[in-house]
Amino acid sequence: MKNVNLILVLSLFISNVIFGQNTFTLTSNDLGGESTKTQEFNGFGCSGDNQSPQLSWKNAPKETKSFAITMYDPDAPTGSGFWHWVVFDIPSNVNELVTNAGNTKLNLAPKTAIQSLTDYGIKGFGGPCPPKNHGFHQYIITVYALKTDKLGLNENINPAVVGFNLWNQTLAKASIVAYYKR
Repeated sequence: MKNVNLILVLSLFISNVIFGQNTFTLTSNDLGGESTKTQEFNGFGCSGDNQSPQLSWKNAPKETKSFAITMYDPDAPTGSGFWHWVVFDIPSNVNELVTNAGNTKLNLAPKTAIQSLTDYGIKGFGGPCPPKNHGFHQYIITVYALKTDKLGLNENINPAVVGFNLWNQTLAKASIVAYYKR
C-alpha cells in the first residue's frame, strides 16, 4: 500500500511539473471565446454597453511588484492595431478586476491603478467596435507581472509609451483572446 501511495504522490508531482499547473494564468468569468454587446464600445457606430470584463490572475512570480493590463486589437485596419484598454500601477496584492472596472467614473479599479489613454482618445475601457463586414477581430487581453511598483507614467500617456515601459519591466505575462465581429 505504501508503494501505491508513493507512486500516486509522485505522479501528481510530475504531472504538475510537466503540464505547467502553476503557470501565470489570466481568466475571465465574463468572456468565453467571443466578446458580446456587453463589452462592445458605445460610439464610432457601435451601440454596446462598453463594460470591461471581469479578469482574474494567479501564480504571478514572487518578485512581482505590480501588474498592468492591456487590451489590443491587432486586426484593426490602422496599420498599427488598436489599443482598447491600458491599466497600470495595479498593486501586487490585487489579483482581480471586477466587471466594469474600466469605467473610470465608477471607481471600481484599485485606487492606485492608472487607466491611461486608449486609441479612442479616452481613459479607461473602450470595447470592441470593428468595422462592419470586416470579419472577426481578435482582442488580446494581457496581464503583465512587473518588477516595479510604479511605471512613473500618468493617465495622459499614449499606449505606445506605456507599451515600451511594460516591455522593459515585465517579469511574466498571460493573455486571453476574445473574438468579435459586426
